[in-house]
Amino acid sequence: MSANTIIHRIVHPGVVALAPTGVTPNQITTFRLITGVAAAIAFAGPAPWLHIGGAIFVFSMLLDRMDGDLARFTGQTSPGGHRYDLISDCTSNIIAFIGIGIGQMPELGLYGPLLGIIAGAAVGSLFWQLHILRIGELRPWVIGPGLHVDPDDLMIFVPILVWCGAAFPMLIAAAVITPVVAILLGVIGKRRPA
Repeated sequence: MSANTIIHRIVHPGVVALAPTGVTPNQITTFRLITGVAAAIAFAGPAPWLHIGGAIFVFSMLLDRMDGDLARFTGQTSPGGHRYDLISDCTSNIIAFIGIGIGQMPELGLYGPLLGIIAGAAVGSLFWQLHILRIGELRPWVIGPGLHVDPDDLMIFVPILVWCGAAFPMLIAAAVITPVVAILLGVIGKRRPA
């Protein structure tokens, strides 16, 4: 993954301000996990909680970029911190989909949580394949000089689609497309050297 995405540029001034305070990257990661859980709980609720969950999820995504940026900026990178960051990110994304599925129960009944679990499990599988098994490679898209977007940044569409009233079709698409991508990556992906 790139450390120079648009979201990194957004959070970097906050990182510079935070660096002298003694706040650690792992504390930011913990706060990211807490806000990820809060977003999932809000997603599971009725309006306006679904929309509030979207705002919390965006904040949680910013924290996701901030922890690594703070670690690099202050020289506090470590393999353990990186693993904790990956676990926090993966958990937050998985439970977001489960929360959205629960929130769709009035329209979908028990199919809502089922779709959320399928989408969440597939997201977890992709994380496992890309970050643990090291199958395939995440490369940023260069959209302009110095402007990069990581595939992980596409999670920003989750709250946007929720705010646009498209949580139901997004959930169905995530429950169908994400498992297919995970299966294809498992079949045709190549393991990267460690």
